[in-house]
Amino acid sequence: MDKGSRETNRVAAVFITLIVLLTLAALYAPRAWRAVESRKAVTSVKPFTPAVALWLSTADHRLKLAPQTDIPLFARGTEDADIVVDTDTRHQVMDGFGASMTDASAWLIKNRMSASQRHALLEELYGEPPDLNMNMMRLTIGASDFSLNVYTLDDMPFGETDPQMRHFNLAPNLDYLIPVVKQALAINPGMLIVASSWTAPAWMKENENLIGGELQEQYHGAYADYLTRYVDAYRGQGIPIFALTLQNEPLYSPVSYPGMIMDPATRISVIKSLGPKLASRTPRTRILEWDHNWAVPAQPLAVLADPGAARYVDGVAWHCYEGSPFEQGKVHRAHPDKDTYITECTGGDWPLDMNGELLWFSRNLLVTGTRQWARGVIYWNLALDENHGPQFGGCRLCKGLITIDSQTGEVTRNDEYYAIAHFSRFVLPGAVRVRSTDTDADKGLANVVFQNDYDGSIVMVVVNINTKARRFSVAQGKIRFDYTMPAESVGTFVWNQAPAAAWVRRALQWLNVKSPSVPAN
Repeated sequence: MDKGSRETNRVAAVFITLIVLLTLAALYAPRAWRAVESRKAVTSVKPFTPAVALWLSTADHRLKLAPQTDIPLFARGTEDADIVVDTDTRHQVMDGFGASMTDASAWLIKNRMSASQRHALLEELYGEPPDLNMNMMRLTIGASDFSLNVYTLDDMPFGETDPQMRHFNLAPNLDYLIPVVKQALAINPGMLIVASSWTAPAWMKENENLIGGELQEQYHGAYADYLTRYVDAYRGQGIPIFALTLQNEPLYSPVSYPGMIMDPATRISVIKSLGPKLASRTPRTRILEWDHNWAVPAQPLAVLADPGAARYVDGVAWHCYEGSPFEQGKVHRAHPDKDTYITECTGGDWPLDMNGELLWFSRNLLVTGTRQWARGVIYWNLALDENHGPQFGGCRLCKGLITIDSQTGEVTRNDEYYAIAHFSRFVLPGAVRVRSTDTDADKGLANVVFQNDYDGSIVMVVVNINTKARRFSVAQGKIRFDYTMPAESVGTFVWNQAPAAAWVRRALQWLNVKSPSVPAN
């Protein structure tokens, strides 16, 4: 059969299939809502239902992302609702959620798990729903406080320099980091990777040490070359770098692990050198400014005030350790053309958090963080062991998203895992945050709402920080529902008002046909 005949038959098959699907969707869809759940490749939610699907987690660990009985939808009527969802008011497009593949995390996964354990874990973390569907990752450029030793990718003997980067090499990353990242990418090829440097090579710094110090002015251009070489070298390994930050926590000079002070003037200078280098590459790696705490918005604002640097800055990266995510909103309002990302936040076995951190991470980091314009949220260590390591100085009580037993390879899923899962399993890349009534301050019910581009489904995450159950109502369009949220709990609610159209969109995806309403990737 020639190519023209094959195409003609394919078009005919698609047309006939669409007619059948439209008829079935109109006549029989109400009987078939549950059948689509078996299609793992689309989503973990119960899409296209005439009711609201719900998954719950509770701070007392009684429920952990547990599916609940569907909530009935009914006509909205004229009564006021606590949360009004307006899908016509659309905000940022979401890129996704994830965690950092630190040296410690990769080493544990590669060296403390069997091949079958490793495969199962990576599938669970990066596989499509009902797996966790994490599609963002942060890497450290050189060592961090969660590495097994101190290094950069261009270390030289004391007193020697290498401004031409002749000795640049990925040798420190070849044993476990790069192989594990490649395994994750094989599962989720669309992973967006943000890379952050903890320090320049010692020969570029005024103290000639990887710990502390500042970048010498004469090496601003060389440092830009170093970061560019990293992007090129990782691309050569089949690992594309979505975005770079110049320096992790540039206001902090650690005394026990790699770090470097980098003031706004230095960052501006490096960006002006780095920006043109990255602009000449396809696809272009983005530059994210700041990569430090919410508490100091004046720092990224100072860099963005320089037109020569701002033209190359794509967004601002934030950490959670001081201040409030509302500072993200201040910078966004000043520069609405710049994206917002949260690139680091960690939980730990702190004395004040022995009862768990599900509510804090769900409410402050994820709900408020995305309401304040974050397009992506990346937790700190993906995995640590039962001793909070391996580590090289720094945080002694930090927790990973998961804990890997260093003797057996068994996995414990921490509160932060479930907080992320309430978003990553349901809010698909390309989803748009839509307007919803803010009920945090007056009701203790934090909420954020998204609409998935893929099937039009609505995803709402609600966090009840109250010590008692709270009843609330939700209205969207012509429908509404009521629910009583358990005390100290997190819920993901999913519903869809256009089941027939969603069935057609799904059929087009199955047939690998581009729908006018679903942009091709």
